[in-house]
Amino acid sequence: MYYHASQIKDIKVLEPRKSNHNIPLVYLSVKRENTLVYLSNAVEKFCKEKGFQYEGVWTKWGPYGFDSHGILQYEEYYPNALEETYGGVGGYIYSCEKVEEDTEFELRIPDAIVSSKEVEVTSCEIIYDALTEILRAEESGQIRIVRYNDFIAKREKWLSSIIQSEFSESSNHPEYQFFLKQKFAKYLE
Repeated sequence: MYYHASQIKDIKVLEPRKSNHNIPLVYLSVKRENTLVYLSNAVEKFCKEKGFQYEGVWTKWGPYGFDSHGILQYEEYYPNALEETYGGVGGYIYSCEKVEEDTEFELRIPDAIVSSKEVEVTSCEIIYDALTEILRAEESGQIRIVRYNDFIAKREKWLSSIIQSEFSESSNHPEYQFFLKQKFAKYLE
């Protein structure tokens, strides 16, 4: 089974969309829990809550990677990031049985596949609170969460450098700059 998360209801066929690779693809995972982090985007959620008006494509915020065992690891880059991003956010996990995988794309994302073809949805699971689901996955060892205090104690210098770089390279994304200024002002002074 393959899984895809979305906030869009009643999808019957997953259609290729442009994402980080700027190529229209459908992104899926063989691990349901790995899709949970895609139920919300911190940049979009924060900007909308603060009344920031934006009509373009929202910059994706992805403070996660994978540990040496291939377990998804979410890192809090600012205090309470997990709760702010996922608390109270609902969505859908779509399951698909058949996927025509494109193997020429090297994702370097464990357990993920992509397809440039439409993918028929087999079933749908409603997620009422993404935070609750992520915490369940953490409890069962399927996801690791590195809380802000643990993260910042070891990687603040790296974070400062990344935030400064991201800010200077995002002049065509005012929504992203707004988010970075609000969440990481001390690194941008």
